[in-house]
Amino acid sequence: MKDVCFYFQVHQPFRLRRFRFFDIGKGVGYFDDSANRSIMNKVAEKCYLPANSLLLKLIKRYDGELKVAFSISGTALEQFEQYSPRVLDSFRELVETGCVELLSETYYHTLSSIVGTADFEHQVGKHQKKITALFGVTPAVFRNTEFLYSDRIGARVGAMGFRTILTEGAEKVLGTRSPNVLYAHPNDPSLTLLLRNYRRSDDIAFRFSNKGWEEWPLTVEKYVAWLNRTPQTDEVINLFMDYETFGEHQWASTGIFDFLGMLPDAILKTNQLRFAAPSEVATRRTPIGALSVPSNLSWADTERDLSAWLGNGMQDDAFDKVYALSKKVNLLNDEAIRSVWGKLQSSDHFYYMCVKQHSDGEVHRYFNHFGSPFEAYITYMNVLTDFEARVDRALNEQRQRMPMPEVTPPGSKGSTSQASDPTLYLE
Repeated sequence: MKDVCFYFQVHQPFRLRRFRFFDIGKGVGYFDDSANRSIMNKVAEKCYLPANSLLLKLIKRYDGELKVAFSISGTALEQFEQYSPRVLDSFRELVETGCVELLSETYYHTLSSIVGTADFEHQVGKHQKKITALFGVTPAVFRNTEFLYSDRIGARVGAMGFRTILTEGAEKVLGTRSPNVLYAHPNDPSLTLLLRNYRRSDDIAFRFSNKGWEEWPLTVEKYVAWLNRTPQTDEVINLFMDYETFGEHQWASTGIFDFLGMLPDAILKTNQLRFAAPSEVATRRTPIGALSVPSNLSWADTERDLSAWLGNGMQDDAFDKVYALSKKVNLLNDEAIRSVWGKLQSSDHFYYMCVKQHSDGEVHRYFNHFGSPFEAYITYMNVLTDFEARVDRALNEQRQRMPMPEVTPPGSKGSTSQASDPTLYLE
């Protein structure tokens, strides 16, 4: 029996409003509440609510045989709470079935894992607490933002206590090896890697409605036959994709919900395939060997690297500036400022600044609510300029509130010319 592991990413960023240079210092809000509410409600009606309703019916119909996994970013959860509580309730219903596994990730869907600060660990911990508070479960499996992974990131994740991590099954790290087996971290054999079968995943996520695709239309029978024809040595087929595939990226009129509704029955009838959540796969299977990933890997764009978010001058400048604020933000005991800083780190902001062309460029433009990458960059940098000034004001106010040490009169034993400088006590 081969395991079929379905995992869905759920994420919505807090999108920025058009923040002009002349808005700096005027107390103007950064986030486009109207757009965020509108987009959330649209995606809820097109994807989250109908897809969750369908999954709940299927889970009940197959009496525990259908298993799926989700990771839901903290920013998406906050927007569920603010704009669409029905969506949050529908996810709770799914989790309560015991057939839905929730995964851990960075709270703000950030690239913090590649930065040498403790913010990555802080965000993962914050996400764990949020999931536990909302759903009453604690995730045991980790999925980094956009499947970003390397040996170094794996070591950081393993040090936090996770034993399983999901990432991309790209040929540039696998060579001729199969993604349909488990691997282990080269320096930590107890850390298991589950790799996405990107061909079979993208058949649904990207190609399903493409009438120019030679395999269109994709029927359930054809798809399950492909899954069934994998080599006997394969143990698990990891089908990882955005949840918004269902109803948002692939509209209901394409037949995507009908496809999803018929797929479990077709898979279970093979008697060769069964559904399994990531933690079940990791418990049931044994890694066949180590897989080294020396440079950063992701599931985005043709390159499967960081170039969707970093690489051009605008992206690098914005990224460097927002993370340069780390020391200042961490000096403050201000959760509101830390929350804004976290939302400004969301990978989406850098994604909008991408200037790639051809098919990758089309995908970037589809998600970009700005008119161009340059507009996204200018807006972001204006916001950061205003935000840094806000942080500096908060630091000055904090300095003024700090109790001053008693100053020994000049010439007295233990006197120091530095004692009256309050800035020294912030270092």
